[in-house]
Amino acid sequence: MRVTKTCSSMVVWVILCVLVLFFSGCKSKPPQYPEDHARFERIVAAIDHLRDAYREKDADALRELMLPLEGLERLQRTIKSDFETYAKIHLDFTIERMMINSGRATVNVRWEGEWQRQGQIVGKTEQGHGVLIWSGKQVILLADIDGDLPFGMAARESLS
Repeated sequence: MRVTKTCSSMVVWVILCVLVLFFSGCKSKPPQYPEDHARFERIVAAIDHLRDAYREKDADALRELMLPLEGLERLQRTIKSDFETYAKIHLDFTIERMMINSGRATVNVRWEGEWQRQGQIVGKTEQGHGVLIWSGKQVILLADIDGDLPFGMAARESLS
C-alpha cells in the first residue's frame, strides 16, 4: 500500500515538474525588428481592407487604398463593373510570400471567391494567384497588380 502511494505521488510530482518546465519556456518574445514587423502588419491589414471593401462593394474604400495611377483607375472601373453585375461577392486571400524592398512590398497571394448574381442560388466559383504591389512605409497604398487576380470577374464571364 505504501509503495503505491509513493509511486503515485512521484508521478504527480514528475507531471508538475514537466508542466512547470513547459510553461516557463512558452514566453512570447518581442519581434527582433519592431519597425519591420509593424510595417508587415500594416500591409496585411491593407490586404484585409482590400478584401473587405471588395466583398462589401465599397468603391470609396477601394479608392482610398490605391495610388492615383492610370492602371489602378482602370482597375477601379473593372471592379465597379463587378459590383454592378453581382449581388453577392465572397473573396478570400491567402498570403503566400511577401518581399519588402525599400518603399515597395510585393505580395504574392492565392485567392478564391464566389460571385453570385441576383436570384442565383449557386454563384460562379473561381480561384487563382496574383501579385499585389504596395507602396509606402507608414501609409500603405496599392501601387500595382500583376497576375491572375479576382477583380474583373464580370468581364471574364462575358468572354466565356
